[in-house]
Amino acid sequence: MGFVSLLHLHYVLPPFSLHTCFYSGFVPVFVYAIFGSSRQLAVGPVALVSLLVSNVLGGIVDSSDALYTELAILLALMVGILECIMGLLRLGWIMRFISHSVISGFTTASAIVIGLSQAKYFLGYSIVRSSKIVPLIKSIISGIDGFSWPPFVMGSVILAILLVMKHLGKTRKYLRFLRAAGPLTAVVVGTTFVKIFNPSSISLVGDIPQGLPTFSIPKEFGYVKSLIPTALLITGVAILESVGIAKALAAKNGYELDSNQELFGLGVANVCGAFFSAYPTTGSFSRSAVNHESGAKTGVSGIVTGIIMGCALLFMTPLFEYIPLCALAAIVISAVIGLVDYDEAIFLWRVDKKDFLLWTITFVATLFLGIEIGVLIGVGVSLAFVIHESANPHIAVLGRLPGTTVYRNKEQYPDAYTYNGIVIVRIDAPIYFANISYIKDRLREYELEVDRSTRRGPEVDRVYFVILEMAPVTYVDSSAVQALKDLYHEYTSRDIQLAISNPNRDVLLTLSKSGLVDLIGKDWCFVRVHDAVQVCLQHVQTIKETSKTTADPSPQEKPSLLQRLLRQHGEGLSIPELESGYQGQSISSTETDPQLEPLLSRKS
Repeated sequence: MGFVSLLHLHYVLPPFSLHTCFYSGFVPVFVYAIFGSSRQLAVGPVALVSLLVSNVLGGIVDSSDALYTELAILLALMVGILECIMGLLRLGWIMRFISHSVISGFTTASAIVIGLSQAKYFLGYSIVRSSKIVPLIKSIISGIDGFSWPPFVMGSVILAILLVMKHLGKTRKYLRFLRAAGPLTAVVVGTTFVKIFNPSSISLVGDIPQGLPTFSIPKEFGYVKSLIPTALLITGVAILESVGIAKALAAKNGYELDSNQELFGLGVANVCGAFFSAYPTTGSFSRSAVNHESGAKTGVSGIVTGIIMGCALLFMTPLFEYIPLCALAAIVISAVIGLVDYDEAIFLWRVDKKDFLLWTITFVATLFLGIEIGVLIGVGVSLAFVIHESANPHIAVLGRLPGTTVYRNKEQYPDAYTYNGIVIVRIDAPIYFANISYIKDRLREYELEVDRSTRRGPEVDRVYFVILEMAPVTYVDSSAVQALKDLYHEYTSRDIQLAISNPNRDVLLTLSKSGLVDLIGKDWCFVRVHDAVQVCLQHVQTIKETSKTTADPSPQEKPSLLQRLLRQHGEGLSIPELESGYQGQSISSTETDPQLEPLLSRKS
């Protein structure tokens, strides 16, 4: 399938550079098969990179000048070095931000665009080169007067043969070989028909340069500085396209893709290719699709492709001159049909509307704005979702599950009950500068929005205690620490005590070093939420009894919450009685639960 590139590049590069196109599909294929990580990715010349090379170099030198080819080869070397550096520095993690929804939307839209781009070989007239659907459709409609029946009929028949062979290969195990034999069958049928009937209305591949590339060192290094922006652009587009395709194929075939190795493999392929007269290469969408549909399972498929490409360049170029372009177009269309992932869109709609929105944005952007812009928009929106989720973390109000000492989200467990005067809040994310403001706002809401329908314990008129369950919090930064201090002072001014439960070691160390633990008080740091609730219940009872027995003093004399707590002399209800809201005779505090587990040692 190395010659499928000719469909895209026969009119992208100037005629004298056609040999560079074929050389790009020879040496890099072998190198990538050794160093790359994808088992189905077909490396070689692609239309998108070819257009970038052609547009940029066309502004520097005339396409008829030999310098044009030299600069294209130099670009391959520069792109390869950049990709190798990214791989060696293990910058493949950047590709983790390309979510499956982005890849699926990009794959589906690209398949449609590439399929439409092959329509000219079916219709018999030229259409505009574009990676956007609107210009393609306009060009197809405007040129309808040039429609020719012979290539349309021949292409449709070959496409039907390919689809039938693919279906039989998928549904019947003993006919699996038909999937791999499909493209070869299309080429043989088309070439045989042309050799026998020699129809003048069916376009053929035509003359192909013969011979293998020779070793040569890239030249014209004086242009390196002016080509750096172009090399960066091509590197970014090539990586996004190649890794996106490779990840999609890896997901379809059930294995993990090593992004760092992928970058390094692409880089080495480009560097080696530059020494054999190749211009920038990357993973080809259409050839990779054909590779996948043919049942390729390992990198050996790339080596076999390279060997066949070498033999073809040496001995078979006269035979390939008679391949009908409509037959090659049928191979591409049959391959990309399987990449239209509408099932994924339906699944995302049912499971996660946000991911469906991301899929839709990527799909529409790729379809109407182009492949590279579509991927960039998809990645950008995906990052925006990540930032939004990070800045607006999930926060849950906890309640106690009946008959246990376990506290869970009340929205998930409606039977869980809470206690009067106490709010238990769990923060399910790291606390840092981007989300602390949102967390403070939500805590204020929970303080005011009190659901009394499921509350137990001594009846009080407002919240006196806020317990932060910090088990899910993996990190706090300095901004978060300062905001928690401000929150503590704000609570204190309203007679509310802040308590902390179950922070991990690193978080506790940060809170201790910052002085927050000393500010809150070690007595208000607990291992378990239940321990904190027991202590708070006793204080709530004390506050209630104090409010009954003490006359209401003037505002200047009104004691604060902490002062009222200090007046406690060790008397109170037992924990079970407090939890049930029992208002009977108080008993000694020595009968309370002796198994409270303080996080830090108590002050005597």
